[in-house]
Amino acid sequence: MSQHPLLSSAEDLLRCLDRLNFFHMDLSLSRMNKVLDELGLTRPPFFTIQVCGTNGKGSTATFLAALLRAHGLRTGLYTSPHFATPAERVQIDGSLTALEDWVAPANAALAICPELTWFELVTVISLMIFAQNKVQCAVLEAGLGAKYDATTATAADCVVYTPIALDHVNILGSSIAEIAGEKAHAIRSKAPVITAQQTAEARSVLEKRALAHGAPFIEAAALPEGLSPGLAGVHQKRNAATALTALQTIAPLLGISPDTACVRKGLEEAFIPGRLQYVPARQASPEHAARPAFLLDGAHNPHGMATLVAALQEGAVPAPKAVVFSCLADKDWRSVLRLLAPLCRDLPWHVPALCGERAEKTATIAAELQSLGVSDVTCHEDAHACLRHVTALQGPVLITGSLYLLGEFYTVWPDALHRA
Repeated sequence: MSQHPLLSSAEDLLRCLDRLNFFHMDLSLSRMNKVLDELGLTRPPFFTIQVCGTNGKGSTATFLAALLRAHGLRTGLYTSPHFATPAERVQIDGSLTALEDWVAPANAALAICPELTWFELVTVISLMIFAQNKVQCAVLEAGLGAKYDATTATAADCVVYTPIALDHVNILGSSIAEIAGEKAHAIRSKAPVITAQQTAEARSVLEKRALAHGAPFIEAAALPEGLSPGLAGVHQKRNAATALTALQTIAPLLGISPDTACVRKGLEEAFIPGRLQYVPARQASPEHAARPAFLLDGAHNPHGMATLVAALQEGAVPAPKAVVFSCLADKDWRSVLRLLAPLCRDLPWHVPALCGERAEKTATIAAELQSLGVSDVTCHEDAHACLRHVTALQGPVLITGSLYLLGEFYTVWPDALHRA
């Protein structure tokens, strides 16, 4: 077994994460089991909720953490992806943790198992930070799946499912039933299972697994009238409803009683960037350059794009005046464009090149857009060049198609990572 060099700073940690390769996967829980066992975190000293599914995991986890926090519980939140800094992934009571505080946990984890993958290491760091800060509850968003997901290596006191749809089919399976079967492995005890409304195939798989483990299986109720989630769109009402049903289910286990005022406060204060996020226009000042209004949404699969299109059609946010779109080649991006293009066919489109070998070629995207009747398409050599160009446009400018594209936006304008 190799020995990992000791990290002494946040910069060391970032270099270490870069070496681990964000995209590398090794489908096994053996490394996580070893590390968590030695650290005493196989069953953490806090109530743990794991959030699984395809779309809406981050939003649902954020709503649930905000609800727990509003009821006076010290709460940790672990989500993905991050846009500008990995620190975005680990929050305590709504505040980002400092990367300097990640160094000691990282050293402890790597001393036990230097072979941890990127996501495994960050998951262990999050659990250690939550334990050190004596959180009472932690909400963990699962990554790719569940069976071999790093968050599944630790015990869950509750499992929450957002809608399951086709995504990562080359890894998880080519049908809803197959993907649901992989994600159903998060059900591993008698801990209650709360689910958003699912397709018949997905629901059947989840319910069967819950029954086999003797776990209560609860479908989320609709959000009560008069509650207004802090995130825009009908889909966010469904995510908020799932989080609220989870809160109501686990409240007796936590010794709390759901309070209407606390529920309203939690749902209204919930915020997560890149989910139908409206960023207001900004006038030029001595400190800042002017920029138009932006609409940011990380929709990168058909289910996510259908949700974005529905939100635009219902007027949940102002209609865009231009579109910035780019994507990864291994996504079903043609289906994504077939959903969005008819709604924005008469707008100018801008297609920047993304970094990395997974990025789709801009010329290929432009050709597809033109086949869908979009005539005004401009390709850009990179995302930063594109963003410099669109600052002169009349907003709102819709930026969508890839979380990595959004990451480029937040690198240029990090203030947008926080509520306006």
